[in-house]
Amino acid sequence: MAGYADDRTEPATPRRRREARASGQVARSHDLTVAVLLLAGFIALALVGPPIWFSLLAITQASLDAGSASSVEEVLPFAAAVAVESFKRLAPLLLILLGATLVSLLAQTGFLLTGQPLIPSLGKISPLSGIRRLFSVRSVMLAVVNFAKVLVVGVVAYLTLSGSTAAVLYAFNFEFEDLFTLGSSLTYRLGMRLSVALLILALFDYAWQRYRHEKDLRMTKEEVKDELRSMEGNPDIKRRQRQIQLQMAMRRLRKEVPKADVVVTNPTHVAVAIRYDAETMYAPQVVAKGADELALRIRQLAVEFGVPIVARPPLARALYESVAVGEYVPERLYRAIAEILAYVYELTGHSPFAAAKGTSPVL
Repeated sequence: MAGYADDRTEPATPRRRREARASGQVARSHDLTVAVLLLAGFIALALVGPPIWFSLLAITQASLDAGSASSVEEVLPFAAAVAVESFKRLAPLLLILLGATLVSLLAQTGFLLTGQPLIPSLGKISPLSGIRRLFSVRSVMLAVVNFAKVLVVGVVAYLTLSGSTAAVLYAFNFEFEDLFTLGSSLTYRLGMRLSVALLILALFDYAWQRYRHEKDLRMTKEEVKDELRSMEGNPDIKRRQRQIQLQMAMRRLRKEVPKADVVVTNPTHVAVAIRYDAETMYAPQVVAKGADELALRIRQLAVEFGVPIVARPPLARALYESVAVGEYVPERLYRAIAEILAYVYELTGHSPFAAAKGTSPVL
């Protein structure tokens, strides 16, 4: 297995990445999601916490005042109203937490919805696989991260509380409101500092997860070659497709070339058949064109049906490269085409098909 891992030196192909993503294999840090959620929660408490606190106090006071209710008919409607009102007050906080969670997940993986990880796999419950995972580099890294989190929590808690040691020691002399203010202030300050520290650790963890993900996706040279071959398809099938395409092109040539007034050649590599009817066309039209084998077939059909052949290499290349079959000749080539057609009509007595079948002139 080590030798196989060493052979995986090639970056993952787009297809490999798509398959891995479809199976739920993406770079993701659970710690980053938790850290973002924790930080967003404390920030949300600073923004919407006071109104929520006073609203809940009012609801609690109303509940205590209604404590004299003696029947179920009186208690149930009031309890339902209290639950609805409490949910309304907490909704902004819940929405902020939900939004922070979604943003964190989307930033890491994008939109991904797959049930592939839920499919049972024997590899997940295999004792041998479990032992391998236990002593893997991933497990060691996880242990290091967990130890770092415990260390950070301890250091941050010590630094935060050490600055308020005197206030904590004399807290028993405080009034309830002052004691509550001190406790909430220390809790909020500790929570914010811990959230920022854990977020920094989580970013390092996410960078490590991306590195491991890219390394896991690497492929061997043979795998890359096999994928390219599978994408290109079976050579025999592709050869058969080319044969069918060539046969269809030949049938089109046999139908269109006899209608042409002239065939312009390069003289052997390119051939373009042109037709012009002054009564129905505003410009000459390319009815067929081809290179190499198709050019040879166009010339053969021209000879067979008595279509004049004119060797004009620059014009033939220009027509072949810039005019599609069925399109009219562009204005910049009108003069050159007009001269050829006039010459052909003059030689053939104003009829491009006047030459005897099988005796096409080559000009």
